[in-house]
Amino acid sequence: MVSISLPILLLQIANFLVLLFVLNLVLYKPIRGILKQRKEKFQGLQESVAATGRQAEEQDKAFIEGIRLARAKGQKEKETLVQAASDEESAIVAKINAKAKEDLAEVKAKIKKEMDTVKSALEKEVDAFADAITEKILGRAA
Repeated sequence: MVSISLPILLLQIANFLVLLFVLNLVLYKPIRGILKQRKEKFQGLQESVAATGRQAEEQDKAFIEGIRLARAKGQKEKETLVQAASDEESAIVAKINAKAKEDLAEVKAKIKKEMDTVKSALEKEVDAFADAITEKILGRAA
């Protein structure tokens, strides 16, 4: 067997501890720092993705709500325009009916006037017609 003396053993332990300290300082701490930065960056990216997802959902909801409001506004405007057109149509029809009634009244008055004129003219000639008919029927002059 190999016998190791105590000072060599202590020197080896001290050498091992110094090596661990140096490796920790030179190698392990920078790697752990890089891993920590990487983890923080990854978490930051995950939070950014989640925030962007929430923002996209909110924008989608706002967009859908905007479309719903626009449709409701459009429907209301359509109903207003239809009502205005209906009112205008009613006014035009009423105007045309009033004009037609006026024209009808004028035509009736004109016809009545012409009938009265013809009737008075015929009444004046009735005696002459009666005499002419009587002569024809009786065959002689009255």
